[in-house]
Amino acid sequence: MTARIIDGKAFALGLRERIAAQVAQFREAAGRTPGLAVVLVGEDPASAVYVRSKHKATIAAGMESFEHKLPADTAQDDLLALIDTLNADPAVDGILVQLPLPDHIDERVVTTRIDPDKDVDGFHPVNAGRLATGLYGFVPCTPLGCLMLLKDQIGDLAGLDAVVIGRSNIVGKPMAALLTKESCTVTVAHSKTHDLSSVVKRADIVVAAVGRPEMVKGDWIKPGATVIDVGINRTDSGLVGDVDFAGAMQVAGAVTPVPGGVGPMTIAVLLRNTLVSAHRREGVAYDKDAL
Repeated sequence: MTARIIDGKAFALGLRERIAAQVAQFREAAGRTPGLAVVLVGEDPASAVYVRSKHKATIAAGMESFEHKLPADTAQDDLLALIDTLNADPAVDGILVQLPLPDHIDERVVTTRIDPDKDVDGFHPVNAGRLATGLYGFVPCTPLGCLMLLKDQIGDLAGLDAVVIGRSNIVGKPMAALLTKESCTVTVAHSKTHDLSSVVKRADIVVAAVGRPEMVKGDWIKPGATVIDVGINRTDSGLVGDVDFAGAMQVAGAVTPVPGGVGPMTIAVLLRNTLVSAHRREGVAYDKDAL
């Protein structure tokens, strides 16, 4: 068999089009435009690329984009003061501080300074707790994008056996919580899991987010399983995921490619979270099914 390729780029484009339509409706109802503030400290090349992409996507969706570019030697207290200002700014619905930060700045302190109700990255411990206990909160963009792709492919996920490979706070743990909420039977595995191939082999859903090039082999995968590859690894042959794509295509039912799978979903979900924040802050209803 040959698996279907899950086109994350096309799904993300559709989501961004729906977001743009609801931004226009929000503007009419609230009399203002949703706003996303992005803070970049230093000149990390990859971070600069991400920030430019987020800026362009925000503008394309009809939202306000507030960019704050700070020098690498910015004092932590100065960064926290800026976050306090953004927390209090009624024009700002979402705040994103681009990671990684320079070594002299404590990421945990910065993350927890952001108002949880403007934390559209979903990294604040309050939002992590909300997700874990089933309360409303912002979910990190990448795992929420993965869930959207899964539900689009499969529909109802209840009762399925899911394995999440990776236990990071940004992807692995929230992904497991989201799948648990969907009534999957969830195993969180990682690079030190004993007999990992056997653990993966029983899964109807595999989410690989471990950061090791092509670690998950095709013969690990259950025939017909849906495979979501979150990994982006640079190798001599180019970008590859955490899954052996060619091998997985011979066994799985559906697979995300790298690039073009999960990656485009992250910025689209960031815009979605910002729009949802704006609606909630203004008390304006929105079409939840479209987002």
